[in-house]
Amino acid sequence: MTLNYLLYVPSGYGQDTSMRWPLILFLHGAGERGSDLEKVKAYGPPRLVSEGQELPFIIVSPQAPERTTWDPDALNALLDEIVGHYAVDEGRIYLTGVSMGGAGAWRLASAYPERFAATAPICGVGDPSTARRLAKIPTWVFHGAKDDLVPLQASQEMVDALREVGNAAKFTIYPDAGHDSWTPTYNNPALLDWFLNQKRQAPSVSHLR
Repeated sequence: MTLNYLLYVPSGYGQDTSMRWPLILFLHGAGERGSDLEKVKAYGPPRLVSEGQELPFIIVSPQAPERTTWDPDALNALLDEIVGHYAVDEGRIYLTGVSMGGAGAWRLASAYPERFAATAPICGVGDPSTARRLAKIPTWVFHGAKDDLVPLQASQEMVDALREVGNAAKFTIYPDAGHDSWTPTYNNPALLDWFLNQKRQAPSVSHLR
């Protein structure tokens, strides 16, 4: 599966050719699937930059085709492509997504845990049996207490499973929020600041195949 995507590079990108930049991979929810990339700007980091905010990340925002869910292998291949063509700091690749994209973030991180410096799934369903694969990835989970589409319990079970395997996952619950727990999350610079403080040891062997 080949994914179309939006790409943002910071205004200072390319001025110092030796500089490597942190990268955010953002996965949208079910409502933004299709072939119109403008839909991906509905919320999250792609909306922030479309509104003129300057962010110190390369931001990759793929679009899932209609009637599909996020495919970890296709997303990993997309990351290979971006890393091969842009000045990405492979020790600072961050993953976040909402609803269907939150579920996709859980799946992708468990399929390729060595790839990510941190993850931030928002109102997404995960598989607690994969927690051991996620044990070493700094994780911050967000959910609305009044979510009637994806129950709060979905995130609670993942956080509980992570903490059982030694991952000190952060968990933010918005007591009055429904399914839209992403607007307060992305409008608060705390998440992006937290991402910038997370770094993993770069691999000795390139992921490029």
